[in-house]
Amino acid sequence: MTDAPGVAYLPDAAMLAAQGGHPTLRPRDAATLLLLRRDKGKTQVLSGRRSDKHKFMPGLYVFPGGRRDPADSRVAVSGVIAEHVARKLAYKSGARMTDARMRALAVAAIRETYEEVGLTIGTPHGRLKATLPFTPNIGPLRLVGRAITPPGRSRRFDTRFFALFAEELRLDLSLLRPSPELETLEWVDVDAIGDLKMPGITLAILADISAMLKISPELNLDLPVPFYYMRSGKFVREEI
Repeated sequence: MTDAPGVAYLPDAAMLAAQGGHPTLRPRDAATLLLLRRDKGKTQVLSGRRSDKHKFMPGLYVFPGGRRDPADSRVAVSGVIAEHVARKLAYKSGARMTDARMRALAVAAIRETYEEVGLTIGTPHGRLKATLPFTPNIGPLRLVGRAITPPGRSRRFDTRFFALFAEELRLDLSLLRPSPELETLEWVDVDAIGDLKMPGITLAILADISAMLKISPELNLDLPVPFYYMRSGKFVREEI
């Protein structure tokens, strides 16, 4: 993709300066999941409104997700991360991006989705003391983006955006329910960007997803995906 549709939704220099002012923190690993469903020729993505009580992005619509927890690396999984996905996860991540860390990022996306919207992506196992009541299936996950929070924010994350088509796993979407984290759930048409109040990076990823789906309706694993980060006070967009 040469037109980089997501760039138009990124904050400008003045907005970045106004949102800063905090000490520079090291970004923490985070993962989010774009749960996609196809209906009558349109593709929709699940989003949820964050509580106004949150200190980080209050009142905005986002995708289910959150930071990687230490326990995520110890969760047993089914499936394996595809080679193309692993290569993208490793890009500019150094030696610390081990296979275990990749699995933990995938688990974090699935775990946060379960905690925030109640959806099980995997097979129930019945083990009482397990981190999750099911074995996460990480095999179908695609990597569709990465973004690092600009410096000067009260919190910083190095977020990997995964995507999954609901029909691939025959997910029961009737089980979706809001939570204290995401108080209201909405399905958003990926081509109707801007209908809900979202952070700039969320809108950017949506714009990129819309463009990617036009190239490959199945989001082929070898599609290049955007990587957003700050350099010299400006957002940079690479493709990985």
